[in-house]
Amino acid sequence: MAIPSGSGTEVLKTGNVTAFNHTADNKILDGVANHIYTILSIIIVNSTATATGLNLYIFPSANSGNRVDLLKGSTGGTIIPAYGTFVFSDKFVITGTDELVITAQSGGGGDLDAWLSYIDQDWS
Repeated sequence: MAIPSGSGTEVLKTGNVTAFNHTADNKILDGVANHIYTILSIIIVNSTATATGLNLYIFPSANSGNRVDLLKGSTGGTIIPAYGTFVFSDKFVITGTDELVITAQSGGGGDLDAWLSYIDQDWS
């Protein structure tokens, strides 16, 4: 990614994934070249009667072989209780074609909804 110079835009945006489970990776943010994304918060709701683990990770530069875990829903990890809500409010940045992916842990309830708030800086 080039160092930003000249004019660009900076916009608050949102993204969401509804009714997701452990059967697939869910891109909650699919990065675009020459963009900088500052993640402000992610709110996740468990709509089931079963506690469910939560996985959140990044594929840097859209490279599916190089996963970076942010939250891991295995034993002792990030577990959302039955009908519970989890708020991830740590700020972090992804750039360019990085992908932010969210999924439920295998064996969990499997009906999660996620809402993402972020700043998109476009330097293209």
